[in-house]
Amino acid sequence: MAEAERIIGTPETPDAAGEGQERPDAEPEREQQEQKQAPERTRGKRRVAVLFAVALFAYLLDLGSKMLVVAKLEHHEPIEIIGDWLRFAAIRNAGAAFGFGEAFTIIFTVIAAAVIVVIARLARKLHSLPWAIALGLLLGGALGNLTDRIFRAPGVFEGAVVDFIAPKHFAVFNLADSAIVCGGILIVILSFRGLDPDGTVHKD
Repeated sequence: MAEAERIIGTPETPDAAGEGQERPDAEPEREQQEQKQAPERTRGKRRVAVLFAVALFAYLLDLGSKMLVVAKLEHHEPIEIIGDWLRFAAIRNAGAAFGFGEAFTIIFTVIAAAVIVVIARLARKLHSLPWAIALGLLLGGALGNLTDRIFRAPGVFEGAVVDFIAPKHFAVFNLADSAIVCGGILIVILSFRGLDPDGTVHKD
């Protein structure tokens, strides 16, 4: 019997026959998977582009408004926009948004820099348009105030932020503060709705 088996041979099992060789249908499966992933990568890139476009717009708007305020309004009388309910009055704020915490300028500078780093890292898995807008507003606002912290008097990382929007019975703020608050509110809304930055929706 052993001699007969040696002469005839034993049939190869599918696993043994295919060992070390790629299945014929493996390549089409890989191509299909890559085709499915391509739209996701494209959408992710578009969302990142939206994030940085919103951030750039918010940053340039804030920077331009501050340059105009310093050139035309600082050391001058406030301008009444809506009677005494809304005025433009240039002040230098060493604290956080809306004038809070003037004794912690360096700490706020570090926090702003950390926020920028976190947003930049989060952008790698961004697939949600609302999140792109929200993070763009946060990024643009943080960059706007961080620019003041670095380049304005009294010194690097201790600079006072230029504020000029002065509603009645409220703190004076700027467009960067507005962008940060709007971005933060939008993030809270998105979180309550269960929408994650990667585009997935979950319900608790």
